[in-house]
Amino acid sequence: MTQNDLTHIDFTQLETPDFHRFTSTPSTHKPRILLLYGSLRERSFSRLVIEECARILAHFGADVKIFNPEGLPQTDSGDDQHPKVVELRELMMWSEGQVWCSPERHGSMTSIFKSQIDWVPLSIGSVRPTQGKTLAVMQVCGGSQSFNVVNQLRILGRWMRMFTIANQSSVAKAFLEFDDNDRMKPSAYYNRIVDVMEELMKFTLLLRDNTEYLVDRYSERVESAEQLSQRVNQSSI
Repeated sequence: MTQNDLTHIDFTQLETPDFHRFTSTPSTHKPRILLLYGSLRERSFSRLVIEECARILAHFGADVKIFNPEGLPQTDSGDDQHPKVVELRELMMWSEGQVWCSPERHGSMTSIFKSQIDWVPLSIGSVRPTQGKTLAVMQVCGGSQSFNVVNQLRILGRWMRMFTIANQSSVAKAFLEFDDNDRMKPSAYYNRIVDVMEELMKFTLLLRDNTEYLVDRYSERVESAEQLSQRVNQSSI
């Protein structure tokens, strides 16, 4: 096949993927993991699951931060300088990986959880706060096991241009899975959460130093070249 067979390609912007472009000097700082939950209840099971995740990740050597959604204003209120919005966006940019856990309410994620994601645009200036970061999705159910929320969170993670890991967790009848000290009881559900955190750490360590290369796109290189050409031509008029 020759270049003549690819008549619509801008060969000045086409790059053949190359294994040697991946970094060979991994970062040494702790992986930065942000954890989000989707309930404001005093005894929130999505928060309790997230706290268990944070303990496991800290044991694996991660730097973990949990965002508390209490006080976050409604989206489209125009108040993007609200302290909770600023905090959330800063944490999004700080993170290298994330864990999302929402209760299932009326067959879907809660508005509390969705509001957090809705406050984070795909780009803030020239920075894309979620693109290329790893993501683990989880849910808690009040009744029998469901996968509605984790399936929705996967779609949401893809929309936010994140690398969502294959494993996931759905905890059925979550109110039965915690003791009086709000610690999760030993169970297959708990073991699955350990699996998910282990996988998230592995993929975060693998991908975090190569995000720039992995998300570099031909279409955006072409667009940037065209914009640059227009600016140069305008300045020469």
